[in-house]
This record gives sequence, structure tokens and C-alpha cells, in this order.
Amino acid sequence: MAADDEHLDDPEEEEEEEEEKEIATDLSNSDVCTKYQEASKIVNLTLEGLVSQCVVGAKVVDLCQFGTTVMETAAAKLYTKKQKGILMDRGVAFPVCISVNDVVCNHSPLSSEELEPLKAGDVVKMDLGCHLDGYIAVAAHTVVVKADDDAATPPLADGLANVAVAAYNAMLVAAHSIASGKSNTDVTKAVERVATHYGVNPISSVRMHQMKRYVLDGVKEIALKEPSPQDLEEGEEKLPACTFEQFEVYAVDVAMSTGDGKARPGELRTTVFKRNVETNYKLKMKSSRYVLSEVDKKFPTLPFTLRHFEDEKQAKMGMTECVSHGLVTPYPSLHEHSGKVAHFKCTVLLLPSGTSRVTGLALPPYFTTETEPDEATKEVLKELAEIADKKAKKKASKKKKKKTSN
Repeated sequence: MAADDEHLDDPEEEEEEEEEKEIATDLSNSDVCTKYQEASKIVNLTLEGLVSQCVVGAKVVDLCQFGTTVMETAAAKLYTKKQKGILMDRGVAFPVCISVNDVVCNHSPLSSEELEPLKAGDVVKMDLGCHLDGYIAVAAHTVVVKADDDAATPPLADGLANVAVAAYNAMLVAAHSIASGKSNTDVTKAVERVATHYGVNPISSVRMHQMKRYVLDGVKEIALKEPSPQDLEEGEEKLPACTFEQFEVYAVDVAMSTGDGKARPGELRTTVFKRNVETNYKLKMKSSRYVLSEVDKKFPTLPFTLRHFEDEKQAKMGMTECVSHGLVTPYPSLHEHSGKVAHFKCTVLLLPSGTSRVTGLALPPYFTTETEPDEATKEVLKELAEIADKKAKKKASKKKKKKTSN
């Protein structure tokens, strides 16, 4: 063999490398679709568990830890076979946040900073995300704490049930509107229509986002309302128009208020952050370098909470310098003091068969209102009910056939 022949490329190896490069990371790949669906099941399981734990006397930090454990345990049971000697990455994609009453979102307290336990009538908004191999599913849900297990309904503050129905219906309508060929302005108009009909206001700082592998907040965004001239003066940006395409994934995030809909950071410590991968800086403090090293190692792309650090004190100290130099983005706890708030979120997959909503629980039955949905919303709800009925019948038929064959 000539010496030069030793350096010739193997055509088969080249083909294999090319195939690896071309593997689709969107819903056109059935394996990717399965990972999204399995992550969604874990999210729904975690939400169901959290709902059952929202009782009088429960501590918020315990609920956050419970939800995290459920997600991590369920995810660890899937895809256990190593690929090329490496176990597939999986786990929490967005930290479990339990936001109570005027707190809208992003509250995930440290063990050392626990608030008072839950009491009857507290409005609890839970928000979380799970991923399998970087494919993310998210959801949020709102419940009210009952006085005891035997109570048929919890005590409800004036206007709360109405805003909960409005937010939930807006989420369903928005999910239905996110379809291939439609635009983000179509969805915004639909959400605004529902809010106006029920006499409530969308929380303007909440946005819906496209999600991709390891990307929670994609480039394509959807506003819950068009910014007014005053909003624009105050610094709010008008989102660029975008069109939805087949095989995309979206987080359909809706929060509404009986008040003015202006959510602002409060006194609660910010504990949720995300690494800005494009920013680098030589940190001066030892604690800051420790924090950044841990983040780069364990949370290089997805949000995390300070609770994940073994040394909580050092994490709090170091995070300050990381934030000031733009190395991480903070997710502050937002408050809406002017009214009652409800928050719901689901994940939708834009499949060839249509838009599929894969996360989110049913609206709690105690949230009822005398206001009937507007005609357009009524049509959407009717269509969704028919689809759900067909699925239920198909599932029952499969079970029946399985029983007969056994």
C-alpha cells in the first residue's frame, strides 16, 4: 500500500458522518416527536401531583422540590440505554415555580427564605417544564386551596372565577389559532377578543414563544395584546410579525388579570436564571467564578434555580456579579397588585394532521362564570370538544379490542 493511501477517507465513514449531520431535530423526525410527547406526559403527571399537594399548610418550597423530584424521577425511567457510551440528557427544562396570590410567575424560593404556608382561598399558579434530549414541554396551571379535602369548592374571591375562565379559554383559542400558515397577529387578536369579552386584561409582559431543541424562548414570539401608544412610550416593544410553519413547537402562555394587567418585579428574591451563552467576562470574585463554572457545567442552555446549588450562600453572592455583567438573564418574580390573576400554559405541536395540544390540565370545575363565550370562541370550544370525544371513543374501542383478544 502506498503511503498516501493511508490518508484516504473511507467513503462509508463519510456517508455515516453526513447522515448524522442531516438528522432532523424538528417534528418531521418521528423520534423527536416521541420525545416531545413523552416529556409532555411527565409535565402533566407533575402538574397533577402538584394539584393534589396544594392543601392548607403546604409550604411553597416543598411543592417546588416535590415537583422537581417527580419530573426527574419520571424522566430517569426513560431512554436508559446509552448511545456511544453516553446517557441521554433529560430532566428539568424550567424550574418548578409556585406563585401565590398577587405573584404572577417565576417564584421558586430558597429553603432559607420560605414564605408562610398555604391557606384556604390562596390562588396558586404552578409553572414548570421538562425535557428529553433537549426537546422541551412546558405547562402552567391555576388552582385555589380548599379549606379541607371534603370541601366541594374552595373560597373564591370576587372576579377570580371569571378571569380564570377567560385565561383558560384564551389559551385554548390561542392554541387552536397557532397553525401552519397563520401569523402571530392572528393569535394576539384572538386572545384580545376573549379578554375583552370577559372584561379582563392580559398580563402584557407574558409572551408565547416558539421552542426548539434546548431553546425555551425561540425567535418567533406572540404577544397577548398589542402595545398601546402609552405602552410603547414606556419601553414596551411591538413584536415583529411572523408566520407559523409545520413541524414547529410553541409554548402557549396566557396570564390574565381583573386589574390593569401590569405585572412588575416585587420584593421577592429572584432565584431563576438562564445562562447567556453568547456573553463572556472574566469574573473577579471567587464565588462568582464558582457559580459560572457550575452553570456552564450543569445548566449551559436552560433556566435553573439557585436551589440547585449545594452552597446556597455562595450562589447568592456569586450570581450578583454574573447578572451585572450580563452572563445570566434573571427571571424576576412578577406581581400584579391591582387585581386577581389566573395563569395557564400548554405546549402545542404543529403536525401534518394539525395542531396538537400535548400539555395542560382541564380547568378546575369550581371556576365558572355567568358570561357565555363569544360566538368565535364558542365555535372553537365546540370543535375541541368534538375532537376530544372522538379520541376518547377511539381509545375506548382500542381497550375493548385488547380485552377481547386476551
